[in-house]
Amino acid sequence: MVLSKTASETDVSVHSTFASRYVRTSLPRFKMPENSIPKEAAYQIINDELMLDGNPRLNLASFVTTWMEPECDKLIMDSINKNYVDMDEYPVTTELQNRCVNIIAHLFNAPLGESEAAVGVGTVGSSEAIMLAGLAFKRKWQNKRKAEGKPYDKPNIVTGANVQVCWEKFARYFEVELKEVKLREGYYVMDPVKAVEMVDENTICVAAILGSTLNGEFEDVKLLNDLLIKKNKETGWDTPIHVDAASGGFIAPFLYPELEWDFRLPLVKSINVSGHKYGLVYAGIGWVIWRSKEDLPEELIFHINYLGADQPTFTLNFSKGSSQVIAQYYQLIRLGYEGYRNVMENCHENAIVLKEGLEKTGRFNIVSKDNGVPLVAFSLKDNKRHDEFEISEMLRRFGWIVPAYTMPADAQHITVLRVVIREDFSRTLAERLVIDIQKVLHELDTLPAKVNAKLAMAEEEEAKSGTVVKKTAIETQREVAAFWKKYVSERKINKNKIC
Repeated sequence: MVLSKTASETDVSVHSTFASRYVRTSLPRFKMPENSIPKEAAYQIINDELMLDGNPRLNLASFVTTWMEPECDKLIMDSINKNYVDMDEYPVTTELQNRCVNIIAHLFNAPLGESEAAVGVGTVGSSEAIMLAGLAFKRKWQNKRKAEGKPYDKPNIVTGANVQVCWEKFARYFEVELKEVKLREGYYVMDPVKAVEMVDENTICVAAILGSTLNGEFEDVKLLNDLLIKKNKETGWDTPIHVDAASGGFIAPFLYPELEWDFRLPLVKSINVSGHKYGLVYAGIGWVIWRSKEDLPEELIFHINYLGADQPTFTLNFSKGSSQVIAQYYQLIRLGYEGYRNVMENCHENAIVLKEGLEKTGRFNIVSKDNGVPLVAFSLKDNKRHDEFEISEMLRRFGWIVPAYTMPADAQHITVLRVVIREDFSRTLAERLVIDIQKVLHELDTLPAKVNAKLAMAEEEEAKSGTVVKKTAIETQREVAAFWKKYVSERKINKNKIC
């Protein structure tokens, strides 16, 4: 299903200045044209429109890789016409995927024997990986409940309110209740103690996040594992853990090798990681690894033979390109442990440079942690006159895409800006960004307050009529955050976007 929005009736054609060298008539915008056009014209028309996109290198909202070496770019283009699912026709590509699965499994300390193969699969991204892991937990829990003669129609999963939206999708699409541990000001990840308190006999797993999207922080998987072992022993349950390491899975093994978060913990049964984030591959590749064969129910695996040979498959997609799998293998053997460690250390150092630059302005509170995903999340110390959404909007004039957003429940009155530090974000860019933020702050200081002033005027009018009680600072801040959230949402809706 594609969700889209067409332009107004006065803008139904595509016009191109330079393409008029090849074709003079305009093209219908939302219908297929009756006649063909020269390839040069088609290229020019599309290229002209794409110039209005943001610069991926300056898109500091995204965790996704935006640069790879030319040699890998060539491998990607050479294999762009290979369908990954045709395993019999492209056996070497299948072999490369299997090597990636085993390399990542060993990186995550899977308890494999000397010649034992790892259990895992390449996916389109961590969203598909999480769906597959969740299905495995649900099916295993259902099978156990059926064998015990107990009801199996009300599964639930425990997560923090800071989880990525794909967890909400999994819960809704596959009819699993999502039990969220609420956040609080100053603590923006799942509290393991509260999470374990919410576990009951219908909990198929507890999902821990290694690298929160909100502030990059690693959740305490070790404490969660220890508390859950104790509860399982007391209750006779065997509630497992899934680690969503979409962002942190390719960071922790290199920057924090002593941190216990992976298969070293006995209750961790599956882990997902995004190859297209800190796995350093362009968008379109994720991985899910299971602890052992016993953790992936056999009935979820399909076997097909109409492509030439028996092929096991456990995916939500079928056809997909091979390029990203090949690119992932390139990065793993090209960089090795040393190379990945160097890249992650460099990202971490650049994050510290940016953090210290922001602190020197004296205007921001740093919300992110030094240990975790290399990003900097920060909020204004004083946002009575102007807020984080205005800073985000004004930074676009310099080309920077820096998101502003409100925290989930129960910390939704907190608004932050976030800069993700990727491999292609240099120290020079970090210093330049600080300079541009200072320019924005200086300009905002000269402008009259916008939203807060309107709210103050509204309160004053209501006070005159005797119908309002003066709001607290937090209530006012929440209103401001709600206004800007609505404003940003309306801006997105008003653009022609396909999702």
